[in-house]
Amino acid sequence: MTPRRDRDFRVDGLGVVAFAALLLVPMVLTNSFAFSMTNQVAIGAMAALSVYVMLRMNLLSFTVPTFMAVGGYTAAMLATNGVTNLFVLLLAAAVVPMIVAVPLGALVLRLRGVYFIFFTFILNEVVQVAIFETPGLTGGSNGISGVPTATLFGIGFESPARVLVVTILTGIVAAALALVVTQRFRAEFTSIDENETLASSLGVAVWKYRSIGFVASAGVGGLAGFALVHTLSTAHPSSFTSMSAINYLAYAFVGGRTTMLGPIVGAGLLIVMSNLFAGQGAWSAALYGTLLVAAVMLAPSGIVGEIRRRLSRGRAAKETSA
Repeated sequence: MTPRRDRDFRVDGLGVVAFAALLLVPMVLTNSFAFSMTNQVAIGAMAALSVYVMLRMNLLSFTVPTFMAVGGYTAAMLATNGVTNLFVLLLAAAVVPMIVAVPLGALVLRLRGVYFIFFTFILNEVVQVAIFETPGLTGGSNGISGVPTATLFGIGFESPARVLVVTILTGIVAAALALVVTQRFRAEFTSIDENETLASSLGVAVWKYRSIGFVASAGVGGLAGFALVHTLSTAHPSSFTSMSAINYLAYAFVGGRTTMLGPIVGAGLLIVMSNLFAGQGAWSAALYGTLLVAAVMLAPSGIVGEIRRRLSRGRAAKETSA
């Protein structure tokens, strides 16, 4: 492993550590607002990581709500039919969206540019229609309410603190999945991101690696969907709208799209500030928009990207002076 790749792995590994650190919240605090905020940040960060995997291959995808819906509804159906084991729910919430992503990827990954973006956006609308038109399976416009909480070794997770623990554990699994895939195929993803045509001419199977990334992104998104449904005890179509994808993209770009830590930092910042701005009434949207513009202008490569750039420049200056 080269020194640069070693540094990249350590920075990306901090993404998993960040989720693990959130376990301190239910251990130390008892405040319901803190639990709610942490749940929102963890779920938003998982969704942003799904976006991040696609961005590593230079693909701007709006499919996150689609796979969140598949994972969330899968878990809800299992739980309401008596399958509440946490391991089973996590496995189903990740694997079923990944299976769905295989034929979808065969279709959508052949598109390029604006056509790819448009198709992935429309795909969310198709899923919304499918949910509404299958009330016997998904509950239609009413969704699936009263979803039982997960259990593990006979222990229930009914209390707010334990619900948060499930969300954080799900986040650790999602971050680990994103880490394994993006590190294992880092060279291929980077070459595709920088110059797809050149990568293809050098023998990189572009479609193959994009398919791997697309399937992995679906798994991460499905886990985010499970965490959302488990937190709300409801699987409802309003939780998986196309517009929510814009928020997830914002988290990834504001935090930085080049490392796993970026989307997590972006989700934390924007979700916390959004909740704080919510108390400002008519000014809330303007304040949030100003924050987004300021973040993009002051840190074009994202907050984490900008910090890494400054640290790298500082190290280079020290080496030069030495």
